[in-house]
Amino acid sequence: MVLVFIITFCIIVALGFGAAAAWSDFNRLIIPNIYAALVGAAFIPAFLTITFLAPEVSFFGSWKSHLIALVFMFLVSYSLFHFRMIGGGDAKLLSVFALWAGVKGLMPLLFIMAVMGGVLGGVTLVLNKWKPVKNPQENSWIARSQTGAKDVPYGIAIFAGAVFSFWQAGYLQPTELIALAMETLGS
Repeated sequence: MVLVFIITFCIIVALGFGAAAAWSDFNRLIIPNIYAALVGAAFIPAFLTITFLAPEVSFFGSWKSHLIALVFMFLVSYSLFHFRMIGGGDAKLLSVFALWAGVKGLMPLLFIMAVMGGVLGGVTLVLNKWKPVKNPQENSWIARSQTGAKDVPYGIAIFAGAVFSFWQAGYLQPTELIALAMETLGS
């Protein structure tokens, strides 16, 4: 049961700081580094708990799968950052959520992220043209968009992709967590 508590706590921490990053990106178009660092740091005790307390359980992929996803996404997102297509906070947040997703969960993460990014891009264009919000919060995405900026709070799209990826991987499904608890009690 301790194992399930640790895993659940780490998942909540990761998603909590992912939500904070999305909110910060919405309000200020900035994702503080500490949010991405804490999302990544939460993976370590979760993965190590499974590895050492229940090595026979296949809740996560192999460490290689998670490391490959992290490195691949870091290289891709750093390249996008280098060409000023995404922000540095977006690149870091996407990389650490790729660590959680592993190779198997990377496509669901990227698909939902791309769909949400497209929606946010469309909303940005609408805000550019029609300026529907009166007195938006200063320096927020909405305020900047209504003055013609094309910035998109991609942290929201990354977080949406991460939530979907976590669901697909079984991290958020009670049945999977109960099965994990039963497997560890049986061993």
